[in-house]
Amino acid sequence: MAAFGLPNFGQLTEAFRKAQQIQQEAQKLQEELDSMEIEGKSEDGRVSIWLSGNQQPLKVRIDQSLLKEDIETNELTILSALLNAYESSTKTMKDKMEALTGGLNLNLPEKDA
Repeated sequence: MAAFGLPNFGQLTEAFRKAQQIQQEAQKLQEELDSMEIEGKSEDGRVSIWLSGNQQPLKVRIDQSLLKEDIETNELTILSALLNAYESSTKTMKDKMEALTGGLNLNLPEKDA
């Protein structure tokens, strides 16, 4: 029985161990996301934009044929590719974060009655 309504030492140690584990795995995940190159394409495939798993812009490829189109078509096509890259990148980040935290019991130990 723990004094003053605090969890016993074993429960506290386990909570700290889990926190350290999450911190270490989160650091690895951050590095993994930074090194990813996630491609998004416009619907017609004439523009590709690559973002990291942390949504940092990395590179752009524009098909020469798009440059012969009017400015509005260029803007919409580039925006389409950017939105596709952003959606893919944020989904990847979300999935990786859920995988990191999903297997861990993050509930704090209950107090002794």
